[in-house]
Amino acid sequence: MRILLADDEQTLREVVSDYLDQLGHQVTQCNNGRQALELFKHDPFPMVLTDIRMPGIDGIELLQGVKKTPQGQNSDIVLITGYGELDSAIQAFRAGAYDYLLKPIELIKLRAVVDRIAEHQSLLKENYELTHHFEKKLAEATRQTELKLKYFQKAYAEVVGMGRIGIFSKKMREVVAMAMRLHEDRSVPVLIEGETGTGKEVVARLVHYGSSNVTVPFISINCSAISANLFESELFGYEGGAFTGAKKDGSMGKLELARGGTLFFDQIGDMPLELQPKLLRILQEREFYRVGGLKKIKLDARIICASNRNLAQLIKEGSFRRDLFYRLNIGRIYIPPLRKRREDIEPLAQMFLNQFTERKKSRFKLIQKQAMKILKGHSWPGNVRELENTIERVILLYDDMKIRPEHFNFLTSESGDVFTHNGTQFSPDSIILPPDSLNLKDLEARIIQKALSTFYGNKSKTAEYLGISRSALQRKVKKFIDPTVL
Repeated sequence: MRILLADDEQTLREVVSDYLDQLGHQVTQCNNGRQALELFKHDPFPMVLTDIRMPGIDGIELLQGVKKTPQGQNSDIVLITGYGELDSAIQAFRAGAYDYLLKPIELIKLRAVVDRIAEHQSLLKENYELTHHFEKKLAEATRQTELKLKYFQKAYAEVVGMGRIGIFSKKMREVVAMAMRLHEDRSVPVLIEGETGTGKEVVARLVHYGSSNVTVPFISINCSAISANLFESELFGYEGGAFTGAKKDGSMGKLELARGGTLFFDQIGDMPLELQPKLLRILQEREFYRVGGLKKIKLDARIICASNRNLAQLIKEGSFRRDLFYRLNIGRIYIPPLRKRREDIEPLAQMFLNQFTERKKSRFKLIQKQAMKILKGHSWPGNVRELENTIERVILLYDDMKIRPEHFNFLTSESGDVFTHNGTQFSPDSIILPPDSLNLKDLEARIIQKALSTFYGNKSKTAEYLGISRSALQRKVKKFIDPTVL
């Protein structure tokens, strides 16, 4: 709701304005009554909050001036007064004030008054709209119903694909079990954390759909893809004329479109800092206003957030609110990267192969053992998404019955200098060197000792493994290693 605040005390104005802004209202400040009256005449406000004692035009005169304007008849005016000015408050009521507040202002009472006025203004607006624009409102309601129906149909179409998820490892079974538990309670916010490509949106859909074919909407909003100045209207929606360029009839926001279903905040760590307190309040109060709106809207949507960034680090950097993190962290799901659940690589690769061969009518049937070793040895910085794209690329590039090691040449070349031996990859780029110095002789001795231990002291097999002659190995053992430790 738009509120005009008039008071000559700057500290009080800023405290009240900041508090009302956190509640979702838009406050315009004035330091005297004359300025406030001129502003109101050019741009009427549904609510005016003014101090009684001000130089020039005081609060009573401002009230009388507002009520003389045609637009001021339906505005609600609240007077701020001291304990010794109750006579002035009575005079204000006679002049048409809605209520008064005593100094020092108690924020709880201020909020109660503002909420009552918001409800009152909403009723006035609805009464006006029904009286003057009944046919238009009926057509708009019909259009909104049709819009929601389209979202329901889309949600039902998307749920068909949920059966294609591959859950193979113990870690992922634990993730799915947690998602199913959180599906049962729509009031619990969910935070899904994991690296890029681990499948955070897939898990979010599991929380939303559960194991049943629900037809309520799943609405997503990418926090990193929307500019900060558009984010608020995209999330809350807006009333007609709320800002320059706004649609005449206003627009529903994502919170309303997700009614009855789920709103998924992807990349929550990129949400503008100034909007984070408002999201926190929505989670706590379960209600919100459209931008420029007067009517309080109840939140009827599950909130799921996902992040590939370390939110704890963002809190330290001051770009993410600690209280919002604690509120979201109630229902937390962590998806480990693919490199920490390598037992998933083989079944996932085969699942993707089956899907793409069916879709693209390819001849591929299986992945050779040596080719699978390459997949298992890869670091997969792009996680499951990278693995899926890798299999799809092979099917697009080649026509064969089996995926062979040479089909993954593009994978090894894109990873830098990679040595492949018997299907196992080894990349020098993955070695972390010490910052100060490196004792190469000691490192070589440790490698030789480790290789000898692997082959139980068999020097012939150890030499073959290291790619050197048996005599060269014996010389190195004499030079670098104490035979008594072998």
